[in-house]
Amino acid sequence: MAEAWFQLGGLYCAACTGVIDAALRAVPGVADVHIGTGTHRARVRWHADRTDPAALMDAVRRAGYEAVPDAVAPARALRLRERRRALWRFFVASFCAMQVMMFATPSYVAGPGELAPDLARLLNWGGWLLSLPVLVFAAGPFFRGAWAALSRGRISMDVPVALGVLVTFVASTAATFNPGGVFGSEVYFDSLTMFVAFLLGARYVEMLARHRAAAVLDEALAVIPEQAQRLTAEGGAEWVDVAALRVGDRVRVALGAAFAADGRVLQGQTQADEALLTGESRPVPKGVGDAVVGGSINLGAPVVVVVEQVGSATRYEAIVAAMRDALSQRPAVARWADAWAAPFLWVVLALAAGGALVWSQIDPSRAVWVAVAVLIVTCPCALSLSVPSAMTAAAGALARRGVLLQRLDALQALAKVNRVFFDKTGTLTCDQPTWHVRAPAGGPVPADVVAAAQGLAQWSSHPLARALAAGDGESWQAVTEQPGAGLEAEDAQGQRWRLGSLDWVSNLTESAQQAPLPQVWFGRLGAPLACFEFDECLRPDALAAVRALADAGLRPGLLSGDDPQRVHALAVRLGLADGRGGSSPEDKLRWVRAAQQRGEVVAMVGDGVNDAPVLAQADVSFAMGQGARVARAHADLVMTGGRLQDVAWAQRLARATQRVVRQNLAWSAAYNAVCIPLALAGWLPPWAAGLGMALSSLLVIANASRLLWFKADGATMA
Repeated sequence: MAEAWFQLGGLYCAACTGVIDAALRAVPGVADVHIGTGTHRARVRWHADRTDPAALMDAVRRAGYEAVPDAVAPARALRLRERRRALWRFFVASFCAMQVMMFATPSYVAGPGELAPDLARLLNWGGWLLSLPVLVFAAGPFFRGAWAALSRGRISMDVPVALGVLVTFVASTAATFNPGGVFGSEVYFDSLTMFVAFLLGARYVEMLARHRAAAVLDEALAVIPEQAQRLTAEGGAEWVDVAALRVGDRVRVALGAAFAADGRVLQGQTQADEALLTGESRPVPKGVGDAVVGGSINLGAPVVVVVEQVGSATRYEAIVAAMRDALSQRPAVARWADAWAAPFLWVVLALAAGGALVWSQIDPSRAVWVAVAVLIVTCPCALSLSVPSAMTAAAGALARRGVLLQRLDALQALAKVNRVFFDKTGTLTCDQPTWHVRAPAGGPVPADVVAAAQGLAQWSSHPLARALAAGDGESWQAVTEQPGAGLEAEDAQGQRWRLGSLDWVSNLTESAQQAPLPQVWFGRLGAPLACFEFDECLRPDALAAVRALADAGLRPGLLSGDDPQRVHALAVRLGLADGRGGSSPEDKLRWVRAAQQRGEVVAMVGDGVNDAPVLAQADVSFAMGQGARVARAHADLVMTGGRLQDVAWAQRLARATQRVVRQNLAWSAAYNAVCIPLALAGWLPPWAAGLGMALSSLLVIANASRLLWFKADGATMA
């Protein structure tokens, strides 16, 4: 199964995505299609033995739209072409509308008998001539979109627009060249050109907002360099394509350059700018052994990095892929809006036909214009833009904060959350515990003994050993590890040393008394020299995050598989009334299900493999960005910055997003409820209908764009 992303051009509404979706699914071998209304990107999966990307792009083009592979350069070029064409169309429509209005002004201001019939006809001919470029060139996207939809048995928002423009032009043309005919002598070339100009202006503004969002993602894609300086085994250096890097390669990263892949620092001390990936605004210090993320910027000094992850396995590529996947989804409320848009269009056509029929009995000269006004004013662009514009803006605000949204539907559920459960280890506490060292009888431990223990700890993957490890362990020989006990190794003189539990280092046959805190001992066999005591390190913002959730009316709780006494102590420290320790994954599932059965909407925050089932069960789930991959895969939101306060911030943003969606839908409903009766009553001329429809769409987009500037404290929007 092959998969590819395409950047689409020529879309103007949610119905356009349905036309493209149908065209792609009609290609033999296509298995799945997802199109993002807000981002105009399509993800297509197909059987490679039955079709290819060229056939997919041809299908989109035959449907009346454009498609290019979603790489930075062609996508940027496509946006530039789309922007230039849209600007030219808007310019032609606006310029011609002004000239046509100049020709129409005498008929509006002249008194009875003041305008000679031959002069009135000449002015009408001038209006007709200047309307031709608007009809043929400026309004072209409406006619192409309408034809593409109708040819596939669908109806899109371009259909009533194209029908209104065409009917207005035909009727005005007949009135120009045959004033005594059935359409009378009144012409509406000014209404036609103004309507097209208003609508193109609104779509141009919407397109600019969408292009700005796409440019942000393109900038992220452009962060990864095309080449990297790889060090050879002979001590030299060579420039290679990033795609040629392999795990284990050593790469020299210059000051100001981007890290080409995930890895660890081998030589040097520096700082990294990880704002694009984690939302952390301050440079992060990086020393020998510290992890660096591909796509972050080297700010301090040149360093040598050993590559650990390349290509799609890097954290950066995972973030970009997940963002694209999230933005291609259609949340439930958006699917609801789209589902009502098509029936609404049929109602619009019925109302226009009914209005024309009634007015043909009341005043036949106004029948056509009433129908045109109804078609124009009821175009449901604002309805279909209400949800995707708000969701896309919220996803952008979350990404800027360092929170990766993986499922758009999660925003709707997150706004209703009233119960939050936290895992303990790695979530409320730091990934690695803190430690201090003492001699068996108390007092200090020589620095060389501490360094030797840290070097030996490099040979183990145990969490306590990883927290202790530093330097290199190459001075140790014949290293073995006894599961549940510790490490044993020989130094250069052949002496045996051990690192692990007290009874292991002391070579006792009976277990020593259990200490209140985890301990790791180090020394020669039978002669312990140092005791390393470990304590949990609470995340700096854990207490503030819990208080923020409580202040927002949510009930935070703690579910952990750790020792119940330690869990209880941490719960007391954080002011949590609900802290349950010794919980297996099944126990966590049971607690979450019980809360859901009580009618609570539950959010779960975790990071480990054992958290994956409960993350999937919760109504909304958060995973720490440094957590297990399976936990991140099951989570709705991934906090790449590792800040617990982002949970409360995201919940406030979700509530604000739902308010914006409700405002947009209410505005769309109120606008149609007011304007449709006015159009049917003949009180709304076509040009005013066009202006109202354009302003309605602009208002929806502007209201949704406020979410992009959602304040960090979540209190208000700018």
